[in-house]
Amino acid sequence: MTSFARFVALLALFFTAPLAAHDDAAPLPQVVLETSLGAITITLEAERAPITAANFLRYVDDGRFDGTVFYRAMRLDFGEQPNGLVQAGTQYDPDRILPPIAHEPTTLTGLSHTRGAVSMAMDLPGSSTGDFSIMVQDQPALDANPEAEEQVWRDGYAVFGFVTEGMAVIEAIHAAPTDPDKGEGWMKGQMLADPVTIISARRVEASATSD
Repeated sequence: MTSFARFVALLALFFTAPLAAHDDAAPLPQVVLETSLGAITITLEAERAPITAANFLRYVDDGRFDGTVFYRAMRLDFGEQPNGLVQAGTQYDPDRILPPIAHEPTTLTGLSHTRGAVSMAMDLPGSSTGDFSIMVQDQPALDANPEAEEQVWRDGYAVFGFVTEGMAVIEAIHAAPTDPDKGEGWMKGQMLADPVTIISARRVEASATSD
């Protein structure tokens, strides 16, 4: 067989051979928050919001959330269903917080503040550390809005995951009594009278699948 004929045969073999199967995409990481009111499972958008998801996982893996609390319930009256958010985290405890992370706006990630969305708390974009909020209902106003005048609304807040189990616990935290004298400025009256403890925060180990 000539060199040219050998080349043609190899080329034909290449185009007729079945393509190798690709491995399924790795599952998104999950975290379980064991609270004094029950368990909450969060699925992290590690592909679409890699910086923010990795930051959250570092707090989890270091045990920095263990013993912290859900301390805030912001309530909005948009109809019959309860609305607003709950907030938890390290509360700028110097023994728990890590350096601030780069901001990942929803215009970049394609995520949105829908019911169950987990979003980083912050003062200004790029200041997020170890506090996060969970939406009770859809709140698209917290997404990035390039036409807004103020930077915080222009860049919006960073969604990095969603509650996939335990929204009833979130709703119970949201409905818990608040202290009218707690909190400062526009957050006064939004602080829980009895904060809900995060007993532990742990990754969910991926279980082996069987045929």
